[in-house]
Amino acid sequence: MGRTPAIMLQGTGSDVGKSVLVAGLCRLFANRGLAVRPFKPQNMSNNAAVAMIPGSGEFGEIGRAQWLQALACRIPPTTDMNPVLLKPQSETGSQIVVAGKVAGAAKGREYQALKARFLDTVLASFERLSGEADLVVVEGAGSAAEINLRQNDIANMGFATAANVPVILVGDIDRGGVIASLVGTHAILPESDRAMVKAYLINRFRGDPSLFDEGLTAITRFTGWESLGVVPHLAAAARLPAEDSVALERPGVAATKTARLKVAVPVIGRIANFDDLDPLKAEPDIAVVFVRPGERLPEGAKLVVLPGSKSTIGDLATLRANGWDRDIAAHVARGGHVVGLCGGYQMLGNTVRDPDGIEGEERAAEGLGLLDVETVMQPEKTVRPGRATTPGGLSLEGYEIHLGKTSGPDCARPVAILDGAPDGATSRDGHISGTYLHGLFGADEFRRAFLARFGVAGGETGYGQSVEAALDEIADALERVIDVERLMAIAAGR
Repeated sequence: MGRTPAIMLQGTGSDVGKSVLVAGLCRLFANRGLAVRPFKPQNMSNNAAVAMIPGSGEFGEIGRAQWLQALACRIPPTTDMNPVLLKPQSETGSQIVVAGKVAGAAKGREYQALKARFLDTVLASFERLSGEADLVVVEGAGSAAEINLRQNDIANMGFATAANVPVILVGDIDRGGVIASLVGTHAILPESDRAMVKAYLINRFRGDPSLFDEGLTAITRFTGWESLGVVPHLAAAARLPAEDSVALERPGVAATKTARLKVAVPVIGRIANFDDLDPLKAEPDIAVVFVRPGERLPEGAKLVVLPGSKSTIGDLATLRANGWDRDIAAHVARGGHVVGLCGGYQMLGNTVRDPDGIEGEERAAEGLGLLDVETVMQPEKTVRPGRATTPGGLSLEGYEIHLGKTSGPDCARPVAILDGAPDGATSRDGHISGTYLHGLFGADEFRRAFLARFGVAGGETGYGQSVEAALDEIADALERVIDVERLMAIAAGR
């Protein structure tokens, strides 16, 4: 084929587990000694990460899932791994990030007309990655069968056909109807797209996989596609950062488990980078409760965390519409603690002003008034990794992705010293704090010191170690159930 071997995992629908499978395969092949690279042409997520823009010395944004997949490959992430990132900021529109930089915003229908112009950027990124790899593992977006969006597609079959990358179709048996999903996808794909699909995988199977032998036979009979295996439910995936807010729609054990510390997190409309909470969720004595619209913040919570937001002013309105502003005020009156992260930090102040209308039509909003600071949105976005320390000298490591600058008297009590400058603010009594530093709770030493305020001893296993171990567990599981040699042959065009 005259190219670097590559394989593309597409799904019969959204949230069928593609991101985890790509991460697992990346670790599997890295463990075999291959130079493997992850790639997702187009992602839609407000969970973003900081990555180097190749050849520029600057940093840009990619989807958090591609950051994780780079970690699985044991390499630093670059913006080539996710050249187009859509960050939803309203019900109908998204900010468009191309090659790591904000390129504008568009509503859904407008973007369908725009996306064809990004194909060259996507293919150039793919070629650069291919030039440094033994294998590229590509992740599709949404469903392979979205024939209504096929024109100008760059995320699924449009990319696969343009780059001549063979496709493995992934079906999620846990949601039911997997036979019909795979056979139905075969039935409605145009012949040229159907020819790109070389095999399929069944994902998230629970129980004895031999019970599905007849199902595999039926799928192959209807489609002509071969099976590469049946992947079991991977418990270790729960220890990995979630790709996007779809994960918040699934109930988890954290909300119900017995714990010494309950942490309440309101699920605001444009929640972003909520994987900041993952290190707390992983602690054995902590229950992180994601509170959905229409629910009250639990009175038993000692800590409320306001997460990041893609639309701070809009999500302040969401807080008030759900009565969460009153719940937070009552929580503070009872002596509770509040931490705001990025957009959540901005909400804690007195005002948020957007004089240029960057977020939308609303130019200003009253904050929660829990920190004596104010935020002014500015056109230039801050995107950079950050090494920091607390004022007490504890090490922190994370990243910044935000619009706006925050200032005021409470900034005299910063949360962190970030690249030599103070970041964040703390109330006089120390119960309210906010910071722009994502990844704050991922610093093991800091997290343990923070939890000690609530009489909770942090677990012994470091969060980073837990993620690494989960990736290895998933890779080992995939080695056992997937026909890896056949997958490699397909990637090589055989």
